[in-house]
Amino acid sequence: MQTILITGCSSGFGLEIARHFLDRDWRVIATMRTPHEDVLPCSERLRVLALDVTDPASIRQAVEAAGPIDALVNNAGIGAGAPFELTPMTTARDVFETNLFGTMALTQAVVPQFRQRKAGVVVNVTSSVTLKTLPLVGVYTASKAAVNAFTESMALELEPFGVRVRLVLPGRSPETRFGDNARSHMHGMDHPAYAELVEDVLARMRDTSGPLTYSTDVAEAVWRAVTDPSSPMRIPAGEDAMAWAAKG
Repeated sequence: MQTILITGCSSGFGLEIARHFLDRDWRVIATMRTPHEDVLPCSERLRVLALDVTDPASIRQAVEAAGPIDALVNNAGIGAGAPFELTPMTTARDVFETNLFGTMALTQAVVPQFRQRKAGVVVNVTSSVTLKTLPLVGVYTASKAAVNAFTESMALELEPFGVRVRLVLPGRSPETRFGDNARSHMHGMDHPAYAELVEDVLARMRDTSGPLTYSTDVAEAVWRAVTDPSSPMRIPAGEDAMAWAAKG
């Protein structure tokens, strides 16, 4: 039986990814900052662990508790929305600490076992905003674009050891808590100089009439990345993300 460790499983994409792999008879290590098993179906193949990807001790404890794994999905992340002019550098560092450095740190903790076994898969979940530029999310986009670059470099490094590294790029989803999670990292949204732009962007975010991404889209894309050796490096997830990738 194969084992997958997934970060950010308390809701949204991470939760659906965990369900998807459980349904397909994988052993799932579902991690989140504050563990609560009630969000996932009871199963002998499920283990829920505490993990804060910004805390080296938490990473070490979770990796040790998980034991050998066959795949790692770096899904945990935080959002941020603000005119860059009004974004405190402390906020930018917080976003990068989770989205980029957290992904790097956990990957670094897991890669030795993959390299030694000459097998394993790392999947990093980023965002389609790296494919289609949007205003007010410059810091968030930069953090995810950095993960893209890191992932593609790691893929070249680890390929000789039989380890695959892939990217999944979701589009805009009405099912996640991105807005709620980003609220504490929003600044200057009421500044009069940006009022018109903010109103326009928020209106577009609320509009659910066009193509969107659903959690099942992301879970299926991650499943493909993990199980299909012929999958491409970048896998857009969701109708909107696929359209943006095609135009790119």
